[in-house]
Amino acid sequence: MNTMTLDCAGLNCPLPILRLSKAVNGMTSGGRVEMIATDPGAVKDVTAWAKQTGNNLLESKEDSGKSRFVIVKA
Repeated sequence: MNTMTLDCAGLNCPLPILRLSKAVNGMTSGGRVEMIATDPGAVKDVTAWAKQTGNNLLESKEDSGKSRFVIVKA
């Protein structure tokens, strides 16, 4: 299955979550999005968004000021 990459580096809240929502909404169930973000609040925001929307946050990593998330649409 293909994974869409969403580069949200340099964007501040709420733009990363808005772009993630738009990307996921346009996918069929099982679709994957890899999102890169530099917003310090992204980890908390993406985790809360995934719980609220029922989508699956498969992976969340932070490295050198960048956060990487892998989300699978429910």
